[in-house]
Amino acid sequence: MGFFFQGYTPIAIAGLILLVAALVALNELTRRSKLLSVVMYCAAPVLLVALIAAGVVGSPSSKTWFGVIKTYSALVGVVGFMLIRYTKLGGGKFAWYFPVAILGINILEAIYRDYEVFATFKTMTTDAAGLTLLGGPWNLMNALAGVFLLLTMTGWMGIRVANTPSRDMVWPDQLWFWIIAYDLWNVAYCYNCIATRAMYAGVALLVSCTLAEFLLKRGIWLQHRAQTLALFGMFSLAVDYQALPAFGITATYNPAAWTVLSALSLAFNAGVFVYQLTVILKTRRSPLKQELYTQLAGYEKNLSANGLR
Repeated sequence: MGFFFQGYTPIAIAGLILLVAALVALNELTRRSKLLSVVMYCAAPVLLVALIAAGVVGSPSSKTWFGVIKTYSALVGVVGFMLIRYTKLGGGKFAWYFPVAILGINILEAIYRDYEVFATFKTMTTDAAGLTLLGGPWNLMNALAGVFLLLTMTGWMGIRVANTPSRDMVWPDQLWFWIIAYDLWNVAYCYNCIATRAMYAGVALLVSCTLAEFLLKRGIWLQHRAQTLALFGMFSLAVDYQALPAFGITATYNPAAWTVLSALSLAFNAGVFVYQLTVILKTRRSPLKQELYTQLAGYEKNLSANGLR
């Protein structure tokens, strides 16, 4: 038994590795092909709705509004990014406003949910969706971390389309420290609010998009994030994966673990916020009008990796 998670059987560890590998591979295949993207993110979701309605496939998540909304909101993001990548919208202000808006709304929803769990679940409770929840100060710490995360979303006015065959959506100012801050915050959110599924809906998903960013194609983290989230969301609606032995890793439901994870999230996100303020004071750049980190090597690498230098 671990501190954060339990159930580390050989088959569960193998299942986790295979899930991450499948998400990374499918994300990469669809990223490289417009046709596969249309099939996977436009046609497949329509077919999925029909199959769920007919009772051919389904899971507990497909019977709750939250599970359905989260999956199809991720798909809206992916389709919007495809419009930026493959149409004239990629050269207009839609390419600036849509990505930052959908990311910001996603973060705000999670901040609200953290507060809702804090206010609602005073004792450990298993809700109608099978999630074991307990509200506590960890929810408030991570909600505050989410506020810092919102305030440190910079450089969205620099979003552009890659000058490469895959025509990826590039956000050059979204560098490694913000990505790690997001990962810590989102893992803590999943642990606080969907602890029963946190290893898969949280850790596995974030590892897949972060690996894709750092090992396969840098500068397009938000695109990686949206696509892996949509892929996993469709899988979770179609299959009751938690009933399978290969997906048996669950949270320990330990208040100390909740506290430590949210404290790490808050500390790192506060650190990124302080660093951002330091850069603003030093460079006199406006985070609402200009990219902030153009002086960093990571920014230049993001542009070079996408044929923009």
